[in-house]
Amino acid sequence: MFRKEFAKAISATGMIPARDIRPLLENTNPTEISERKLLDFGFFDDVKFARLVAEQNSLTFINLNDAQVSDHCLSLVKRVSVIEFRCYAVQKTVNSVTLAIYDPSILERKNELSKLYQCSVEFIVTNLSSWFHFYDQIIESVDELVLNIKEIGLGKDEKQEGEKIKEDDIGEDVINYVNLILAEAFVKKVSDIHLEPYENFFRIRFRIDGTLQEWKRPPKSFTMPIISRLKIMSQMDISERRKPQDGRIKLEIGGQPIDFRVSALPTLFGEKIVIRLLDSTNLQLDMTVLGFSKKQLKAFQEGIYQPYGMCLVTGPTGSGKTTTLYSGVSALNKEGVNISTAEDPVEFNLMGVNQVNVRKEIGLNFAAALKSFLRQDPDIIMVGEIRDFETAEIAVEAALTGHLVLSTLHTNDAPSTVTRLLNMGLEPFLLTGALNVVVAQRLCRRICTKCKAPDKDLSLEEIINCGISENSAKKIKIMKGKGCATCHDTGYKGRVAIYEVMPITPGIKEIMLKNGTADELKLQAIKEGMKTLRMSALIKVANGLTTLSEAVSNSASDKF
Repeated sequence: MFRKEFAKAISATGMIPARDIRPLLENTNPTEISERKLLDFGFFDDVKFARLVAEQNSLTFINLNDAQVSDHCLSLVKRVSVIEFRCYAVQKTVNSVTLAIYDPSILERKNELSKLYQCSVEFIVTNLSSWFHFYDQIIESVDELVLNIKEIGLGKDEKQEGEKIKEDDIGEDVINYVNLILAEAFVKKVSDIHLEPYENFFRIRFRIDGTLQEWKRPPKSFTMPIISRLKIMSQMDISERRKPQDGRIKLEIGGQPIDFRVSALPTLFGEKIVIRLLDSTNLQLDMTVLGFSKKQLKAFQEGIYQPYGMCLVTGPTGSGKTTTLYSGVSALNKEGVNISTAEDPVEFNLMGVNQVNVRKEIGLNFAAALKSFLRQDPDIIMVGEIRDFETAEIAVEAALTGHLVLSTLHTNDAPSTVTRLLNMGLEPFLLTGALNVVVAQRLCRRICTKCKAPDKDLSLEEIINCGISENSAKKIKIMKGKGCATCHDTGYKGRVAIYEVMPITPGIKEIMLKNGTADELKLQAIKEGMKTLRMSALIKVANGLTTLSEAVSNSASDKF
């Protein structure tokens, strides 16, 4: 509905003729904000209007497209109140809240808004287009998300066979509490939820930016009902508490489908549940923004754009290997190319890619999937992980017979990936012919941009000991986050990847053929210009993206 008070305010400026505004007032839909239609008028300058409103009312003008709003403020946003008052919180302090408006008549409702937010309110003025741009992206409050969570039915083949569990013994309060946990995790962009029963309490922790943080503890009496509810939702057998179980939940939260992978593990005081959140909107498929330097990106692209060969990404669990592989597959995914992937499990659906879930219980492991792929006229094959000699042998054979193979391995750095494959039993002359490039990676927590400040606690000696030259250490400005509401007082918000990219050059191949050590391979690669994980991490520190402690803890020390 178009507010009459706003129509008067905008008509008074003469920017839009009354005849153009009159039809908009006829829309009586109370859930629609019809003022958006003003943007269709090419002659209406919404920025000019907003600046005029700000000047007339001695308020500040801000373009919200350039502003960052904390999660704490987002938690205050409720669509019902936004629609009624045409404003939402963009800044919160102990005693007041700052509201963004485009309609000057909202200033007259200050007392109502003070009661709504239970504190004093202040206003800033923004232009109509940026207000609606932000409005379209805001996440509903957790309370509203809980009310609107919908279960999305799994296919018959995804359900466990057996008698369907009834929910008669699960109370409404427990169902709502579980929905609250899942909605809160979605809003906070949590990667994993840990529900842990102990003798005297029940703990819930969220993994945010790679670090576990405790959430509010539920009553101890909720332990069994919460675990049972989650097992029912994920199609597990709630009567079986002695063996580990795996399941899956598909929900629609805030209008968006989210996958939850659920694992139950028997412990001393009950079953521990770990839930992995798979939110496809957080999947970054543009490899140019993952964290590669220009030289590293060029080397990686040269490796994956070869018509055949093997490209490996290595690192510990949770280091972003899947994202890097998916970005490569996405870049290669063209109409004229046949791509097949074997994953354990498939994390995200990639349109146009044939994705296979590995199922060990029926003999469908990585090696079996690879063998089958080779009979499916493939151009590109992605294998979730090379774990044994059989898988490695088939992958190398595929790479040598005209296929591009992408896969992962668990090693500390790029050079040790080569020695790991050789130790598995692969012949050096086969490996040199198959390998194109090896990438090692880690994830460092990114410094919160809202509270970023110089780290004055570090001594010159500490900086030098981390691998920075004395001259550079004297010039470099190392940053850290002081902690604020945006980052929940951690000093970090988000993560940034660090990479070590080793192309398989003639010099590297020569050492491989001589069964050289990982140290010899690393030394040769550095001579040829490779940046090690530590070097890449320190560059991120110099650019103010992460802290020195994060760089050190996420990169192995180098001897060269």
